[in-house]
Amino acid sequence: MSIVSDRRDTPKALVVLGPTASGKTALAISLAERFDGEIVNEDSRQVYRYMDVGTAKPTREERARVPHHGFDVVYPDESWTLAQQLRLTLETMEGVLARRRLPILCGATGQYLRAGLEGWSVPEVPPNPELRARLEREAGRSGAPALHARLWQVDPVSADRIMPNDLRRIARALEVWYATGRPLSELRRSEPPPYDFLILGLTMERARLYERIDRRAEGQLRAGLLDEISRLLRHGYDWSLPSMRSIGYGEFEPYFEGAADVEECLQRFKYDCHDLARRQYIWFRRINGINWLDASSESLAGDALGTVAAWLGRRAETS
Repeated sequence: MSIVSDRRDTPKALVVLGPTASGKTALAISLAERFDGEIVNEDSRQVYRYMDVGTAKPTREERARVPHHGFDVVYPDESWTLAQQLRLTLETMEGVLARRRLPILCGATGQYLRAGLEGWSVPEVPPNPELRARLEREAGRSGAPALHARLWQVDPVSADRIMPNDLRRIARALEVWYATGRPLSELRRSEPPPYDFLILGLTMERARLYERIDRRAEGQLRAGLLDEISRLLRHGYDWSLPSMRSIGYGEFEPYFEGAADVEECLQRFKYDCHDLARRQYIWFRRINGINWLDASSESLAGDALGTVAAWLGRRAETS
């Protein structure tokens, strides 16, 4: 049965979101298999080539089960902007719908998800490496909150949306202001896209989520995370790159520099993932219409299946 039987109807798109390690990939793949879906990546780290273990990217076996899009699109030393992500998401969704299949947006990067769901218009201002480096040096001397205070002066709306320690997003907003003389918040417009979205959100009791995060981090180490980082370093991708400073990689710089043992770095990795999950929930609270499901429940698969089937107007077959 095709997903879009009549192009006069509003095309449907499914979203599977949730904090890190909540089981989004497994659920999205299961739903894609059942409902003729194709998965569209909404994770800001999984766009990088060669960075598989540390980003918990779907495995080759998982990607072979259903079509996946938006993974491995740039090298670790290349930039990837919200404007590029939004364009890729919308173009991919249209391609999936043209094949009469169901687009399934899957990820935990709240900014990417909100941009797609709310139809943000993002200014196409190319990155300015020299300005970015200068802002990062300033943050190194005075701290990211000092730059955040500067952003309050020129773009209070964006400053209100950005956490004081989120140096990457603070620098980007300042970069847009320096390039255009206009606030990012003024250039960004919203027009809801012409899709019928169903948003499934995975959640669970916080202590249980942290236990799952810790187990996954230990599994990533056993799966060859240190070897992956070694290969990246040998290929010239150094610690100054945003990709190499991201969670799953930057925590292990002290180990490779001989300043800490692997267990210390692993513990920092776990703590950073806990903090990431907390920040992801903050983003999710800004998204309307999430249908929350208990990711630790034995009935998760059936609950998700029934919800999607009802939305598509199908019978929920459990066999």
